[in-house]
This record gives sequence, structure tokens and C-alpha cells, in this order.
Amino acid sequence: MSTARRVHYSYEDYLGALEDSDIKLEYFDGEIYAMAGGTLAHAELGARAIAQLTQALGGACRVLTSDAKVQVEATGLATFPDATIACGDLKNAANDRNALVNPAVLIEVTSKGTEDYDRGEKLSQYRQIPSLRAVLLISHRSQRVTVVERGTAGWATREVRAGEQLSLENPRLTLSVDALYQGVALDPS
Repeated sequence: MSTARRVHYSYEDYLGALEDSDIKLEYFDGEIYAMAGGTLAHAELGARAIAQLTQALGGACRVLTSDAKVQVEATGLATFPDATIACGDLKNAANDRNALVNPAVLIEVTSKGTEDYDRGEKLSQYRQIPSLRAVLLISHRSQRVTVVERGTAGWATREVRAGEQLSLENPRLTLSVDALYQGVALDPS
């Protein structure tokens, strides 16, 4: 009987692997994970979200692409959200000058392979970022954005659908769900 040994990678190992990799890698709890590639609908929704968020914010905050790495200091997760909103000065992780630790809003476009993780474990970890005000989960299946927002009473979740406006108080912004999804051929699954 053979037993598999789990390899525990340090964060420095992760940074080295990331530097040598042609794909994005995520790090958590001593393990390095390849991030799944997306569909054309996923890519288009991510690009549309970035464009609309940039316009809606009017320069009040910065909108960063999926090339911006975010680190959850409380858990050690390092990942690349589909988009990130940062307000004020950008604060880097102590162990990674290329990882942001103070996002205001994180945006994930779901996919068949990542939806459960995005809505479950990853969201749970995101909620541990002190500066985070909201997470937007943009569905790849239907015209629906799940807004998970921090309020005075804790975290609240609401759905915004076709024909509705998505609005946030902090940072203040409003988006049309119809405009976000306009012309996008959604994934059937």
C-alpha cells in the first residue's frame, strides 16, 4: 500500500512558480492551483464589467483587471479576481509587492468549473478582508449579479436581475444589468 505525500509549498515557492508560468496560479494553504481558463462569454462579461465600473466610478476609485493579484492576509489566499476596485492608496502584501491587500470591491464572473468555489470557499475567504465592502458575482448562465455587501449588521446578499440596476453605496456606483449583458451569448451550462 502506498500513501501519497502532500507537498507543502511556501509562498516564495509560489512566487517562483508564478514567475515561470504561462498561466495564472492561485495559492492557498501551501498548495498551488492552476486557474481555469474562461469561455468567450466569461471574457466578454469581465471586460464589460471593467468598462462599466470604470465609467460608473468616474475616477473616484481604480478598477483593476484580472492581472491584479489579491491576497487575503487572514488566510494566505492569493488569487486573481476577474476585476478589482481599489479606493485610496494601494496597499501591498508584506510578502508580495505585487499583491493587493486592501480591495474595496471584488468581481468574479462565474463559470461551470468555478461557480461553487466562487460562491463558497473563495467568498468566505474574501469576507475576511477588512477593507472589502462588496463582492459581485456575475453569472455566466443568466442575466443575474449576486451582490454580497458588508453593512453595519454584517454581510447581506441580494440578487440583481435583467431590467434592474445594480447599486452600491460604498463606493457609490450604479450599473445596468441589461447593459452589462447586452449582446453576450451566455454559456448554456
